[in-house]
Amino acid sequence: MFRHAIASFATAFLISPVAAQTAMPFALDWKFEGPAAPYFVAIDKGHFAAEGLTVEISEGAGSLDAIPKVATGAFPMGFADINSLMKFLDQNPGAPVTAVMMIYDKPPFAMVGRKSLGIAAPGDIAGKILGAPPPDGAWAQFPIFAAENGIDMASVTVEPVGFPVREPMLAEGKVAAVTGFSFSSSLNLKRLGVPADDLSVILMADHGVALYGNAIIVNTDFAKANPALVTGFLRAVAKGWKDTAADPAAAIASLVTRNPAADAALETERLQMALTDNVMTDWVKANGLGGVDAARMTKAIEQTKSVYTFAAEPDAALYFDPAYLPTDGSLMMQ
Repeated sequence: MFRHAIASFATAFLISPVAAQTAMPFALDWKFEGPAAPYFVAIDKGHFAAEGLTVEISEGAGSLDAIPKVATGAFPMGFADINSLMKFLDQNPGAPVTAVMMIYDKPPFAMVGRKSLGIAAPGDIAGKILGAPPPDGAWAQFPIFAAENGIDMASVTVEPVGFPVREPMLAEGKVAAVTGFSFSSSLNLKRLGVPADDLSVILMADHGVALYGNAIIVNTDFAKANPALVTGFLRAVAKGWKDTAADPAAAIASLVTRNPAADAALETERLQMALTDNVMTDWVKANGLGGVDAARMTKAIEQTKSVYTFAAEPDAALYFDPAYLPTDGSLMMQ
């Protein structure tokens, strides 16, 4: 199925020589919110254009959403949770998709609860109701978080919820906590009027979860045919994040141009949370954006194996390929 789709995609992509050289549709994981700003900065500052690329960015519907889009060739590149990518490749062996640039070195996977509903620490969710959207990357990793913190999954009542009602249900007290990205759920709850001092934002990475987060993914057939374009795209993305870290307000201005309904102050706060907590980690400051540590990746795979039974022995080389990362120093963030 995937190869047939790729053949069709390649045919359509190569109809126009100009399009083949420049068009690079990019599938986001979520809506046009603060953490999406760096990609628009890369457009507005001409970083993509300097690489000979015309980039059109599309919203997503969750951190798993871009994986099948890229695997089938609907998009050559996307942004998705690498842990969900591992499971996808195990369930779809040979699918032409892999991660090529880590963005969330520290993943924003979180359990967000309310202190007034008894949630202040990981174990407090036992005996309570957890709201969890099935396509949510944080929910996908919750069993690892539970195992690392001695939480009996049978003691948690899981309520499958849609993304639009996740935070409203917590705001109304219908669930005690939700799974989500820290910078999404917490600020959405703030917007709904939940006092900041009533929120408990429990980052899974601070409680034993060694996983990586969202990464730039690529269709491997496309990458093999267009390695320079992929590297150029990644170089432009790195510059977009570096510019964003230097001037978050200007980055949000780029975002608001695409999403006029956005609350600029709220999205600035959301972006700053992502920068501080998830992207500009000590490891990234020392090693640059985009790569992964082999030992940590091995541990992440072992943690995934503890809660998911792989059909085939997992292979880190299938999930992350650093070969397309630029080597000209553009990944350094300082």
